[in-house]
Amino acid sequence: MAGIMTVKEAAKRWDVSERRIGILCQEGRIPGAYKEGRRWLIPDGAEKPVDQRRKNQRSVATIKAGAGKKLPLPIGISDYRKASSQYYYVDKTLLIRDFIDERPQVSLFTRPRRFGKTLNMDMLRVFFEKTDEDTSVYFRDKKIWACGEEYRRYQGKYPVIYITFKDVKFETWNDTYDMVSKILRSEFQRHSELLESERISPYDKKYLTQVLGGDANETDMAMSLLNLSRMLHEHHGVEPIIIIDEYDTPIQQGHMLGYYDQVVGFMRILFSGGLKDNSHLSYGFLTGILRVAKESIFSGLNNLKINSILDHRYSEYFGFTSDEVREMAAYYGAEEKYDEICEWYDGYRFGRTEIFNPWSVIGYFSNECIPRAFWQSTGSNDIIGEILANATPDIMEKLEAIMQGRSFVTHIDTSVIYPQIQNNPSSIYSFLLVAGYLKAVTNDQPFGGDYMCEVALPNKEISYVYSKEILARFEKMISPAVAIAIQEAIYTMNVPVLQRRLESFLLETISFHDAANETFYHGLVLGLCAMMEGSYRISSNREAGKGRFDIQLLPLKRQLPGVLIELKAGKDCSEQKLEELADTALAQINDRQYSVEMASQGVKTILKYGIAFSGKDVRVKADTETNEE
Repeated sequence: MAGIMTVKEAAKRWDVSERRIGILCQEGRIPGAYKEGRRWLIPDGAEKPVDQRRKNQRSVATIKAGAGKKLPLPIGISDYRKASSQYYYVDKTLLIRDFIDERPQVSLFTRPRRFGKTLNMDMLRVFFEKTDEDTSVYFRDKKIWACGEEYRRYQGKYPVIYITFKDVKFETWNDTYDMVSKILRSEFQRHSELLESERISPYDKKYLTQVLGGDANETDMAMSLLNLSRMLHEHHGVEPIIIIDEYDTPIQQGHMLGYYDQVVGFMRILFSGGLKDNSHLSYGFLTGILRVAKESIFSGLNNLKINSILDHRYSEYFGFTSDEVREMAAYYGAEEKYDEICEWYDGYRFGRTEIFNPWSVIGYFSNECIPRAFWQSTGSNDIIGEILANATPDIMEKLEAIMQGRSFVTHIDTSVIYPQIQNNPSSIYSFLLVAGYLKAVTNDQPFGGDYMCEVALPNKEISYVYSKEILARFEKMISPAVAIAIQEAIYTMNVPVLQRRLESFLLETISFHDAANETFYHGLVLGLCAMMEGSYRISSNREAGKGRFDIQLLPLKRQLPGVLIELKAGKDCSEQKLEELADTALAQINDRQYSVEMASQGVKTILKYGIAFSGKDVRVKADTETNEE
């Protein structure tokens, strides 16, 4: 078409992604761009828009940090004011625009932990909340302000109730209730101007005094969101906004520690009062990991709009997009590290948007661009630990498959609830997906609210989490004395002793049901090697040579030998078949040249083990490789 470019042509000419071009068109930043059907068309002579975010970064960097200095990274910063004005901030303010355009009364955003939920909720609070401070200064250089007056007029116009349950992690319901009550009292204290209001009745002021003094009973606290929203409406003449961050953290704790029914019962009343048929509510926002709709926490809440990780709406606002990571890498002078960042922290898919783990990307840059599993250390992996503890052989085989880079199709229920882990083993894939331990390669919604998804491992970081948790499962089963004896046999290459020790351990401690597949034996041997971490760097299912080894022990001291272990498992194997499997395992180490990596790092002696299992029978074959300097 003469004088017109497609999005693809513009992306190639300006050296940006097609997705970025689409965003620029939607934001009205390409003069003359218009939509024909579902595609954008751009005038051929249009100039590439200035990257406003980079422009803002340069000006802020000059003002705040001085010329030539880089803004610090917002590690653990969930305060929007600070994050957006004093640190490197990835602008997510168009979330506000999209919300105002759609305007659902109550929105629930479900995302894995550490994907920016708390920071985004604080951003919404700062934008909408009516305060004595002119908070527009925190948005004037952001994308939302460039959208025009129709969006700016919402800024600073609403009283806001803001609650976060992200740190409510206690062992008993009594302690949990005490903390929830404290959080609610703190929010009442933040609105203590109500005590002096002429528009509030003496009865309500008495209630306020009881709450603030810690004298309100459990029923009164369960109705606190409704009561506080009503009083704020009466005082300000404007219905308030309610924001509840990480609403399901206490629920997960209740499930893990035995007070699930009590916490769900309280939360049902609290949320129902504040969000269901509340005539004193303008809008409500909630975040969490799970939807938990089936507990009836949100029973009858017809005004609730759910935005899960499988929904495309708002998908780019939680986590970093590829464009945002490229810009960050360029800002910190690490463009050449982009592929490594992708390998470790990319791979999530929210709706149709490819997403990076923001916590880990920030951790990577702050760690001098040295990759580590940053996300796994930010919270408990109890969910995956419980899943592994209750996993059937079929489930373990599928988890082993994804650790080897494969995928499979499974049913996904985004409203899954915690007790289903124990009562419905097939639900575990739904948990793993919504909690960030799997990604949806593709998804289809053929019926109801459920999906059929092709799921896989997101990235190298999550592979590390699986290995760590599987390892922990087997470490609990292995005594130090047994582990040391087996380690000595490995180190001295005493094949008869190693074989005998393994068989004896299986006979004494493992049920026949447990000894079911290669995944089990893989975890077992990893557990046996775990105590050698002081002398070796232990790796599992990593690429080397022409394939992926099962287990590698890379010596931390030059005088120690390296160790490679390849495992095979069969069912009801004869002695001959077991011998053949062990030979095959050993041959695989040599044929696929697994030792190349260690040899290149100067390891002189490499011990190679092919180990075959069938039930509680074991065969071990071994070989040695010596490398000259």
